[in-house]
Amino acid sequence: MPATTPATALLLVNLGTPEAPTAPAVRRYLAEFLSDRRVVQIPWLLWQPLLRGVILPLRGPKAAEKYASIWMPEGSPLAVYTRRLAEAVQAALPDWRVQDAMRYGRPALAERLRALRADGIRRVVVLPLYPQYSTTTTESVRDVVAREAVGLDVQFIEDYSVDPGWVAAVATSIRQWRERHGAGDHLLFSYHGLPQRVARNGDPYPQRCEASTRAIVQALGLRDDEWTLTYQSRFGKERWLEPATDRTLQSLAARGVQRVDVVCPGFAVDCLETLEEIAMQNAELFHEAGGGELRYVPCLNDDALHADALASLAQRVAGAGT
Repeated sequence: MPATTPATALLLVNLGTPEAPTAPAVRRYLAEFLSDRRVVQIPWLLWQPLLRGVILPLRGPKAAEKYASIWMPEGSPLAVYTRRLAEAVQAALPDWRVQDAMRYGRPALAERLRALRADGIRRVVVLPLYPQYSTTTTESVRDVVAREAVGLDVQFIEDYSVDPGWVAAVATSIRQWRERHGAGDHLLFSYHGLPQRVARNGDPYPQRCEASTRAIVQALGLRDDEWTLTYQSRFGKERWLEPATDRTLQSLAARGVQRVDVVCPGFAVDCLETLEEIAMQNAELFHEAGGGELRYVPCLNDDALHADALASLAQRVAGAGT
């Protein structure tokens, strides 16, 4: 980091994670996350008693076990890899101050913005680590920025779903992984799901996921019958985006597909949804349905191509704002 105060800061903002794989820590995290009206759009007076009286007591211990199954010596994978990614981007932008931040949990985005202002930094680029824009994720980050960025010149990157540097980084990671391990029979692109109601109301997230997938597929030179786009992580009883990842895996197994490679381009770094839900739960489901092996292709994490892509994106946005 420069000895003098840099003119510009970059905040890489991820969703968040519990501070420990314990039921109390998970309940604290979920209470904040599921209280965001961008995430759960049920009337407050109806939702909060249900959340705190039923959902948190039931989900806390179960979710804690899942986090424990993927926990790293340095902490939660999402926190560890986001921090490492910020360090890698900092190396690519030595004249900036680059920090990680979380929308829920710590290091809190609001606290990061206040600290930058206190340090005399006035220009901040905010990059939510959600490549595909959604009102449920990206706009929630913008809500915090709108509240806390008084006195700061903020440039907000709301989407990089088809950014050439990012697309090239994802395609390269898939290509190199398959060169090392051999290509499976089918490539599955699994994105975090969204209630269909939200998409019907105008959220462009499904179109952004489709655009990302098409760009990556084109870079890889795949035929249409070699890949499928799906959505994972359904929650609650309402209808979510389809096709669903788990059901698609069962269908592939029924068709006799034995080796499926799964990549999750909606996640900047590995986390519970990739390491536990995909690489563990869905791998077991695929095998039980008659499939052979589900091979998970890791997220970009702190890969040099990922860091360079985000650094270049931030520089272009900052340059455009001058």
